[in-house]
Amino acid sequence: MEFNNEEKENINIKDVLNKYLKYWYWFIICIFISLFCAFYYLRYTPKQYNSKAKILLNNSQSSVGELAGVIDITKLGSTEADGEITDQIEIIKSRRILEKVIKKNNYNISYFNIGKVIESEISPDESPIKIITSADTENFTINIKIESHDKFSIDGKVYNFGQNINITNNSFKIIRNNSLKNHIGKNVLIYVSSVENSINKYAGKIKISPNGKDSKIINLSMTGTVPEISEKFINDLIDVYNSDIILDNTKLTISTSEFINNKLNEVTEKLKGFDSRLQNFKTDNKFTDLNSEANLFIQNASENEKKLLQATTQLSLVDAMRNSLSQNKTELLPTNIGLDDLTISKQISEYNQLVLTKNEMLNSSTEEHPNVIRIQEQIYNIKSNLKTSLNLYRNSIQTQTNKISSNQSEIDHKISLFPSQEKELKDITREQKIIEALFLFLLQKKEENEIKEAATPDYIKIIDYSYSSKSPVAPNKNIIFLGALIIGSIIPFAIIYIFSLFDNKVKTKEDILRKIGNANIIGQIPHSTSSIIKENDFSTISESLRILRTNIDYNLRNIKNGKCIFITSTISNEGKTFVSSNLTKIFSETNKKVLLIGTDLRNPKILNTLDIPRVNNQLGLTEYLYNSEIQVNDIINKNPKSYNFDIINSGKLSPNPTELLMNNRFDDLIKEVREIYDYIIVDTVPVGVVTDMFLISENADLTLYIIRANTTEIADLDLPKELLNTNRLKNMQFALNDVSLEFKYGFGYYSDVKLPWYKKILNRFKK
Repeated sequence: MEFNNEEKENINIKDVLNKYLKYWYWFIICIFISLFCAFYYLRYTPKQYNSKAKILLNNSQSSVGELAGVIDITKLGSTEADGEITDQIEIIKSRRILEKVIKKNNYNISYFNIGKVIESEISPDESPIKIITSADTENFTINIKIESHDKFSIDGKVYNFGQNINITNNSFKIIRNNSLKNHIGKNVLIYVSSVENSINKYAGKIKISPNGKDSKIINLSMTGTVPEISEKFINDLIDVYNSDIILDNTKLTISTSEFINNKLNEVTEKLKGFDSRLQNFKTDNKFTDLNSEANLFIQNASENEKKLLQATTQLSLVDAMRNSLSQNKTELLPTNIGLDDLTISKQISEYNQLVLTKNEMLNSSTEEHPNVIRIQEQIYNIKSNLKTSLNLYRNSIQTQTNKISSNQSEIDHKISLFPSQEKELKDITREQKIIEALFLFLLQKKEENEIKEAATPDYIKIIDYSYSSKSPVAPNKNIIFLGALIIGSIIPFAIIYIFSLFDNKVKTKEDILRKIGNANIIGQIPHSTSSIIKENDFSTISESLRILRTNIDYNLRNIKNGKCIFITSTISNEGKTFVSSNLTKIFSETNKKVLLIGTDLRNPKILNTLDIPRVNNQLGLTEYLYNSEIQVNDIINKNPKSYNFDIINSGKLSPNPTELLMNNRFDDLIKEVREIYDYIIVDTVPVGVVTDMFLISENADLTLYIIRANTTEIADLDLPKELLNTNRLKNMQFALNDVSLEFKYGFGYYSDVKLPWYKKILNRFKK
């Protein structure tokens, strides 16, 4: 029937859950509060909707690679290219493009309806009013109350719609919208942000990503509380991006057209001069066709002239390009004009690319900007390299021309046998053909450039215009409620866990066994609201005391008469006197003679516990120990207050209790009462406070060491552990006092404990 330490390390799920489930009501309260907060959050948090669009970059988009000016000024420090798609994504979300979109439809202005709890954003079309202000306005907020169809008020001051207003250095006017009639008497909140802040806002909201690794499809998405605004912003962003590409290509086309037209004018004048010269020559010399004998020489001369014509054409183009470069102006150079050298064509393309970049940067920067200076240096370097390439190419063509001219000289020598008129006619015709070929070439390029300018193709294909999800993407109702449920469960769990970490009090017998592995716990006494049990009491506490009585009898089964039981504890207030008094009453119920002795000469409590009035002249243990003439019968209080046991009270307070207990009179007392009583229960002093207990402990047959739940600290168990291991107290047994009812069960049929619902579940689980 003893409580031993078997399975002491078995801390099962029942023990763990018991610690938390006894506070089940806190879990219910916290979960309810968390779910209420989640409901409140979902009720008043603006819903977020996701808007998406999808575009395809056409093959013609590759020409934009020459237009570095569309890259944002903040990206100029990069020297690596991540691919065409990545470059175009950076262009789309560049600050320059975003600024154009924001200014296009005033995305820096937001309108809100003012509710009882929150402000809800509305689209400009839904707003009953609109604000007109300059693009460079700084941040400001105005709360407008619509007074009537013609008037509104700001901070109590009434204005007319369309009136110019200046508040805090911000000038604006408010105009009516279509839905004004339904909002009279209501307030509208207007937030006006600077363009710079709006760029930062939308740069963080817009998400742009490729559809796949090798795909030219780009996905655009944005999340916002008003899907109409998100959809319109994405569509405007696509339009501005496409228009920006077309504009840059138009600039290059116009520059090429100007160059071709200027050269055509020059060549046309030269061609007119040669036509007039040929006409005059034939008129003056009455010129006829060549002789048939000269056909062979003329045929050879014609082939040689073709080569000379091509070489001379290249020289003319080189000279024209050199003249353009010789000017100090930084302007676009014509491309694709017929130069056969690929290196020169590539350098011209790079030169135009840098010129466009510089021009674009000058829109938002000055000539002294470091990035502008760096681009200008690159322009000078490429321009110098281009001049060198043109010079080298001209020298090469000139050498080729000289060689052709040398061959021509030989042919001319043979033709010199012909009439001088024929030779002169040949010179005029040859020069005329050269100019005519150049004219036709320039005319062809002009037509090609005009066709390209008139076409103006879209450089992107819109697969899906912006559309929004029907249901909000945030806040997620299921996740919010799940999170609230988890948080509501974790908070009380964490609090209980933290408190349990800092709670160093003994709770159950397992706490004792973990500290004192060889402790023999022979009783657990539940909490009691009364100091002494009633007669014929079958409550839980009475049953636990009867179990304790039975276990004590079992430990003292070899002692026939005068069983002496000492009851002590580590410190005061652990229920030592309470257990002594009630255990004495329980023993007396067996019709045995029982004596209760109070040996606490410093702070006696037995009379108070038993509710026995103190008599001034009544003798006690102090008088007996002090005066050898006083006999045992003189200090025994027979059946006080109708109790079925006798008491020896501690008597008067003694100034030297330790010395009194050392005079051996107490040993004589115990020997004498052993012959009279079946049980002697001695209420001693706490062993952790004074040493009185050790002076008389040899008289004990069993020492019952009281440990009180929720009072005795774990660290205080070191003392009883040492006393048990050193056998300083005889037959040392343990009892746990003031145990909570939830830890105390199984005391027989008469137990009045009603287990809570979670205990019943755990007991079934255990079975």
